[in-house]
Amino acid sequence: MENYSLKYVYQYTFVAAVGGLLFGYDTAVVAGAIGFIQEKYNLSPAMTGWTASCALVGCMAGAMLAGVLSDKLGRKKVLMISGFAFAISSIGILIPSGIEYFIFFRFIGGIGIGIASILAPMYISEIAPAAIRGRLISIYQLGIVTGILLIYFVNAGIAGLHDNAWNVDSGWRWMFGSGLVPSLVFIFLLLPIPESPRWLAKQNRWDEADRILAKVNGRENADKEIISIRESLTEKQAPFSDLLKPGLRTALFIGIVLSVFSQITGINVIMYYAPEIFKATGSGSSSALMQTVWVGGINLLLTIIAIKYVDKLGRKKLLLIGSAGMAVCLAIVGLAFYTESAGGYWVLAGILLYISFFAISLGPLTFVVVAEIFPNHIRGRAMGVAIFFLWLSVYVVSQTFPMLLESIGSAYTFWIYMITSVMAFIFILNVVPETKGKTLEQIQEMWRKVQ
Repeated sequence: MENYSLKYVYQYTFVAAVGGLLFGYDTAVVAGAIGFIQEKYNLSPAMTGWTASCALVGCMAGAMLAGVLSDKLGRKKVLMISGFAFAISSIGILIPSGIEYFIFFRFIGGIGIGIASILAPMYISEIAPAAIRGRLISIYQLGIVTGILLIYFVNAGIAGLHDNAWNVDSGWRWMFGSGLVPSLVFIFLLLPIPESPRWLAKQNRWDEADRILAKVNGRENADKEIISIRESLTEKQAPFSDLLKPGLRTALFIGIVLSVFSQITGINVIMYYAPEIFKATGSGSSSALMQTVWVGGINLLLTIIAIKYVDKLGRKKLLLIGSAGMAVCLAIVGLAFYTESAGGYWVLAGILLYISFFAISLGPLTFVVVAEIFPNHIRGRAMGVAIFFLWLSVYVVSQTFPMLLESIGSAYTFWIYMITSVMAFIFILNVVPETKGKTLEQIQEMWRKVQ
């Protein structure tokens, strides 16, 4: 029965993880395109930042909408909406038009990213057995980094089709347009998967919820989970004000601050601007794009390692190791730029090591923690608030990075991210609890004891 159950839970997790692949694909596509867009439209540093980060405003909107919509319509239907948003964005940018239309369609794509960033890990958390929930939610992050690596290859391939003039004129549009293919695959894969059993239970569709839980957990465990879910749902749909009550207030604080630290430690500077960073070390365009593929490859490999150990070592230990390692690596990258030794391999080595530490910690585990710390009756909206702040942080970092480079230089910019990594370590050490091995209902009970 265990293998039979695992077949279904991994099948459903895989489909949700394709939402993560779209997330990574659509956010990182700008890394290969931004230099060509900047050249085509002669953008200032501030406008370059806005062009690279405009999708993130849509992400914030999608994050806030996702929780409310999914509580009403269900997780599956709203994930389907995100797939259509990705597709519309890809088609819209592929059609030649001005920069204002590009920004509009990136906003539409951002809504899809924001929705997927909440609902894919939420769906997995609500269907996964407690013993392997961390591993399964981390598979969503594996989807993200797979999408990032895939688009790095696609970007490099498209850029190599013709000369620089073609890339500046229209090559970058094909980079964005290529997202139509994974969007349609995601929509197709969503059709046969079931709705979240915990959402079905909230709608009093207990028979359906019971059948799905029995499929993924086995009959005996399903019976236990149904009892726990019934008890947890004695609390009615809660207003936003409930998030400010003792216990829930602590959970919300942890969710928001961890989400913010996962971004202000500089990860999206690497993901969005990696080719431009490597060009600053003296690499040419094609060489910089291939070095960016290395970044995506290391990210993928180390995320697989995180998936293996998250339910063995626990969330907190990996988060501490990762944030400490990130701080050291960012110090090295800043020093390489400061001493003007960036032309060697120090910047590439420092960034690859930084990515390694991020990929075993804040990368996958932010979504693991945020997806599991909130109670059933308010999870959708609480995650919406936490992930809104995640996307707000991505926007601030992406918008300000070109301006920081121009005003204070590369070395001090990377040292700022080093300081935030140290702050993340201190926060995790003192505030973030360990949730390894606990059911969602046991975690909910933990917050009741916090007064």
